[in-house]
Amino acid sequence: MKTFEYIVESLDGDYANLRRTDEESGECKLVARALLPPETGEGTRLKYELLQYRIME
Repeated sequence: MKTFEYIVESLDGDYANLRRTDEESGECKLVARALLPPETGEGTRLKYELLQYRIME
């Protein structure tokens, strides 16, 4: 299973715009905030692995 790293570009109500750190495309992925850790804010670095988002240390 693959692992992806994201950074939270912006928060918009119940959704967050995530940008992959390993791609140059610049496109954001819209993700429901309910799927993210509660302490997620703008600029937070996330790791997506095994169908879960975790905050990177």
